[in-house]
Amino acid sequence: MEYGFSETQVMIRDLCRKIAEEKIKPIRAHYDESNEFPREIIKVFADADLSGLYIEEAYGGMGGGVMDLSIAVEEFSKACSGIALSLAATALGTFPIILFGTPEQKQQYLPRIAKGQAMAAFGLTEAGAGSDASGIQTTAVLDGDHYVLNGTKQWITNGGEADIYTVIAITNRSKGPRGASAFIVEKDAPGFTFGKKENKMGIRASATRELVFQDCRIPKANLLSKEGMGFIVAMKTLDQSRPGVAAQALGIAAGALEEAVRYSRERRQFGKPIAAFQGLQFMLADMATQVEAARTLVYAAARYIDSGAKEVSKISAMAKLFASDTAMRVTTDAVQVLGGYGYMKEYPVEKMMRDAKITQIYEGTNQIQREVIALALIKEAASQKK
Repeated sequence: MEYGFSETQVMIRDLCRKIAEEKIKPIRAHYDESNEFPREIIKVFADADLSGLYIEEAYGGMGGGVMDLSIAVEEFSKACSGIALSLAATALGTFPIILFGTPEQKQQYLPRIAKGQAMAAFGLTEAGAGSDASGIQTTAVLDGDHYVLNGTKQWITNGGEADIYTVIAITNRSKGPRGASAFIVEKDAPGFTFGKKENKMGIRASATRELVFQDCRIPKANLLSKEGMGFIVAMKTLDQSRPGVAAQALGIAAGALEEAVRYSRERRQFGKPIAAFQGLQFMLADMATQVEAARTLVYAAARYIDSGAKEVSKISAMAKLFASDTAMRVTTDAVQVLGGYGYMKEYPVEKMMRDAKITQIYEGTNQIQREVIALALIKEAASQKK
């Protein structure tokens, strides 16, 4: 099915599918085992002009949006979600600049990202500030023509590999959440270093590190929007990026389903393929239905955001919640379909199950997504009464 794709989107899908099959699948097990960062594939993305899918043409991008990005992330995640995450996490770090950057900031940073010459990352989470983003301790103090940052960000995707970071820090603690601000920090900024690379359960081809700021000086011009806008920048960014996580989860689930169907046709028991057994057929039918439902919701959310709608938090959260829960269910069932083979690292569904789990956790746990959805419903109901 074409899912109402434009001609350009069909081309993006087909190109990404070809790269996934020919370039990613053959090396995914190596990167999962070695925990290395897949620089060779990042170059492939850049050479294929995929790095700027969601960036305006004026800045060297393809001029697409969240939908185009979601198509690419889904296709790459069918093969390896850890490798796909390098593209999705760069988008996460870039969205604050797209949404809130000045023309000068956009001109300085977006062309490099669009051409694949630079990757980006988003620095929000800290040891004491995960779901409770108001617990941020990293500070930024204005000192003449520079801000001085001090603090540590934790579990940052693309950490240490990215060249451009958007970072949320407190500029006025007395104002609470309204005292946070957003900044652009370049990798070579004085006082900016990185902690150890985390040894993760899944998405092991993706780099996850601490960002450490010790009297890190950045130009005053690197402030995004204005002081006090940090949490708005963060929340609006997550509204844009959550369909990307949903697309990652969708790709994992779709890839696992493909592996399960293929195996069920090849594996023989009691003299016939296990695909002939009704109990297994029902499992595959349920898996396929869940994947298709997730795909429909993810695409709807991406298109709604690209339409320019103002209130997108609810559908963005729904897409992330449903797709990630689907990824966990479908990969678990895929391991079951493969039986003992599914439990072995030689077969990809074991990796897919490990990769799926993080999609229920990062960019807002699924418990937080449910709260976002519920609060939006209550707000809508209250406004209708008026």
